[in-house]
Amino acid sequence: MINWNIYFFGFAALMVFALGGWLFSLVRNNVTHVDSMWSLFLLLAAIIYALNVDHFNLRAVLILFLVSLWALRLCIYLTWRNWGPHEDHRYAAIRNNNQPHFWFSSLYIVFGLQALLAWIISMPIFGAIESNAGFNYLDAMGITLFAIGFIWEVTADWQLSIFKSEPKNHGKVLDTGVWRYCRHPNYFGECCVWWGFYLIALAAGAWWSLVAPLLMTLLLLKVSGVALLEKDIAERRPAYLVYIKSTNAFIPWLPKSL
Repeated sequence: MINWNIYFFGFAALMVFALGGWLFSLVRNNVTHVDSMWSLFLLLAAIIYALNVDHFNLRAVLILFLVSLWALRLCIYLTWRNWGPHEDHRYAAIRNNNQPHFWFSSLYIVFGLQALLAWIISMPIFGAIESNAGFNYLDAMGITLFAIGFIWEVTADWQLSIFKSEPKNHGKVLDTGVWRYCRHPNYFGECCVWWGFYLIALAAGAWWSLVAPLLMTLLLLKVSGVALLEKDIAERRPAYLVYIKSTNAFIPWLPKSL
């Protein structure tokens, strides 16, 4: 029988972590560090689940390793990319739209919301850790899909970092490497990672955690990912209009000839 108390205990831990992040934002007058916290929310959830289950099998070890690998890499990368005195333009816009009391409302519209979403998305992690079912072919498929997504995402971030480090590329559009095959290879890789986690959870019998990869896919495509990034990017980079016409948004494929 599933011990749902563990799952809800994870929710409480994530909310405490969110509260800490919010208090730090009041000191900095900047909420951008919530991006760095995102993957740590999921890692914290995994640790809480693992510490509270009655058994700790090989699948739990595997999930903890994969979540740690994904979370620490993403946290370090986003912290390195975003750290500074200036607030990310997305959060600056949210701040402007929620004055004069953004200092308080950011507790729930930024930090609390991220914690809630992370808790829901952690369902496959909970399902995989909580189960004592044996390994099967779905575990192998999940690990493979995770590896593909992780490598694709890391490669995309690495190529983008190199591109942006060159002053001559300011205002230009990266359309080489993995970025030649889709406009958001990092988001595609992220999506594969979470469907990989779901396959491992499915192998453990946690079919009910399907809501997590569906929600993650929705967020990446329609909310905080592709849709948000492309909302005004063509205004800032006119060359992006050509890129849109020639390159798939999400699913990698050969570029179209214009």
